Amino acid sequence: MSETTCHMSISLDGFVAGPEQSLEQPLGRRGMELHHWHIDEPLHDADARARDLLMRPRGAYVMGRNMFGPVRGPWQGDWRGWWGDEPPYHAPVFVLSHYDHEPIELAGGTTFFFVDGFDAAFARAAEAAGDGGVDIAGGASTVRQALAAGVVDELVLDFVPVLLGAGERLFDGVVDPGLEPVEVLPSPLATHVRYRVGR
Repeated sequence: MSETTCHMSISLDGFVAGPEQSLEQPLGRRGMELHHWHIDEPLHDADARARDLLMRPRGAYVMGRNMFGPVRGPWQGDWRGWWGDEPPYHAPVFVLSHYDHEPIELAGGTTFFFVDGFDAAFARAAEAAGDGGVDIAGGASTVRQALAAGVVDELVLDFVPVLLGAGERLFDGVVDPGLEPVEVLPSPLATHVRYRVGR
């Protein structure tokens, strides 16, 4: 069976996004501070290795609606995601949503499908992925649901040495999933830890 992965940047106080997420601040106030390790060139060798893990191709993805966009409640307008006409996924992406929406097909092989409920979205992603594996792309609530469902095999956390103080916490309410560190990559901007997830 193919592996399910998840890769998240996280502050030292456990937040993966700052408070007050909006169209202008998709990651919330100060949330971008969690991502300088992979967007500021040149990259440290450890950050380059972690970015390669983050960007490795997967067969399908599952993400929450808040990660897909800022729209809350019923769908409005023609929102097509944060990533422009060619998102970086190049595979089917299953977006959790309680509201129906037609699939959105974009360049490069990315199609966003909208599914009600984590279990249904994960089942569809696993079927679509085949041997390519599924990645739980975020955000925090979707990762918590994946951990609660016991489907994550590998979790990579990029610990960034900042304290956000508020926002979206990754592990609130999560029962200890049994994390075994298998690789640690330190850099001045982040410490990247790759874990096997026990069950």
